[in-house]
Amino acid sequence: MDIYTFLIEDALILVPALLILGLIIKGIEFIPDKYIPLILLPVGILGACALAGFGVDAVIQGILVTGAAVYGNQLVKQLKKNE
Repeated sequence: MDIYTFLIEDALILVPALLILGLIIKGIEFIPDKYIPLILLPVGILGACALAGFGVDAVIQGILVTGAAVYGNQLVKQLKKNE
């Protein structure tokens, strides 16, 4: 199953934006890494609402784009690990 089939085309721009924002937040020393997804979630929801209008569908889109950004980041990290 491909998560990108569930995203509206306008919301795809939020995935790299959230990735970049996550990297910026990671550089802030006093914010633990475990809170980055929790910070990105409302940003993703608000971004999707700005693009698609306020509604349940936009909130779901925000959750999906945040999930895609966090999952994509973790996938790259895990594939780079040497075990």
